[in-house]
Amino acid sequence: MKTMFRWIARVTVLLLPLALRAQWPPYAKTRVDLTAPAPKTAEGKRDFTGIWRNSQPARLGDFGDRIPPRDPNATPTGLEMFGDIGTSMKDGLPLQPWAAELKKKRMADFSKDNPDAHCLPMGNMQFHTHPQPRKMIQTRDLLVILYEGNAGVRQIFLDGRPLPANDPEPWWYGYSTAKWDGDTLVAETIGFRDDVWLDINGSPLTSAGKMIERFRRPNFGNLEIEITVDDPKAYTKPWTVTVKQTIVLDNEMIEFICAENEKDVRHMQSK
Repeated sequence: MKTMFRWIARVTVLLLPLALRAQWPPYAKTRVDLTAPAPKTAEGKRDFTGIWRNSQPARLGDFGDRIPPRDPNATPTGLEMFGDIGTSMKDGLPLQPWAAELKKKRMADFSKDNPDAHCLPMGNMQFHTHPQPRKMIQTRDLLVILYEGNAGVRQIFLDGRPLPANDPEPWWYGYSTAKWDGDTLVAETIGFRDDVWLDINGSPLTSAGKMIERFRRPNFGNLEIEITVDDPKAYTKPWTVTVKQTIVLDNEMIEFICAENEKDVRHMQSK
């Protein structure tokens, strides 16, 4: 746990102040009732278009051991879930023995092989819990999510196409299609690579995994994403977590160029 928070603290202290200073300057003074009804598209569906960020603030101390212990009864912050997605579950993740050993090894190595640390795509779950914002752009047939972190781009198809059944090339983000269940958009994703990290601590996702996301916008200012991971290769049973986000008004995202002039990887050590 100390290792996770030390890693998070370093990443957050480096990235968040930079992001706050470098954003577009506010271009308007929008006054919106965040509890107002959620907007709808021309087709009468919930509209998820907008810029969103984790609604639960980071709980940071200075560094490492000085971060206060979390209240086990408190709702985990988005940043805590970014560090370990199992933090939000009473009994932790139902890991298969080999997956538990792999996660233990990754943590012992201070997560030096996390794709995010190497400017590689960090996977859908880490994107959902990442402290940097994301922009959703919704049309009738497509939901595009632009992630500020590592400049990730994801497509979720709403046009009725089936998921690929032709042994597709494994992808970092997988292949996503979605359908409506009332006001909830239910997305299903398959076709992941075999080395996906779900969080900083290295909870694994394999090519056998399936991810089901239920996007809900209960009102104008809030977004809820219920995420179910079904990966019998890595876990003993399916499990579900919920990520909550709030809308960002009068601002825009910035460029995130991770690999330019990068000098950190050569110094990464496991001890």
